[in-house]
Amino acid sequence: MVIEVEQMATADLDAGIQNWQNFPASSISHHGGACCEVARDWMIGMDFSQLNGGNPLTGPRWLRQKFKWGPSKWPMHWCEAVREKTLDCGALAALSHQLFLARGVRSFAAQFILEFNDASKRHWQETWAAEKTCTHWISEGLIYHEGCAVAVGENEIKLWDATATWWINPRQFGGYAGLLAVRVFKANAPREFSWGAHSVPANTWHKVARATNEFATPKPTIKLAAKRRPRRANKPVAPAALV
Repeated sequence: MVIEVEQMATADLDAGIQNWQNFPASSISHHGGACCEVARDWMIGMDFSQLNGGNPLTGPRWLRQKFKWGPSKWPMHWCEAVREKTLDCGALAALSHQLFLARGVRSFAAQFILEFNDASKRHWQETWAAEKTCTHWISEGLIYHEGCAVAVGENEIKLWDATATWWINPRQFGGYAGLLAVRVFKANAPREFSWGAHSVPANTWHKVARATNEFATPKPTIKLAAKRRPRRANKPVAPAALV
């Protein structure tokens, strides 16, 4: 399916890409001791328990039931992550990535640039400042976000938003929380991923083209005229008997 795109201003997006060009994807560190090994084994065991024999491509939504979304302090180790009540998008994405790998699913770290309004931006800046954590992920109406890409074919991927606990729709129309750009990390030789109708090159920011409103407008349904039955002739009524 070919997606026609709307022309859009890219000045702010270009500035956001430049701002987050050298950002590495978040990862959970390991102390190299039993503390982190036990914590990691518990996390993976919990995931298999929640999956309960289901499809390995099922998103690990239980993470958001255990952890609230909010400020986190970095670096973060496995033994620290399991004790937290609140994790940011980077920690949730890094954990989801590791859980998919433990299931035997090919998973890749992914970064996103989303658009939000000023009210959300001010609220998040105040919340993160209260916890004395940096707000480098907020910039001029845009936010830096993290998730992971999961392979569902040789080159085909789905994008998992570990914070929102949903698979991101490849058809993007812009607006609040709209996805503007994505970067998927792949070691070794560069390659392209297929995500819906998009071709996403590895290891580089890719601007996500907006779909036209045609995809949001339902097609009119054509009602077929009901087949009319032939009219039956009126049955003559017998005259009443004379008395």
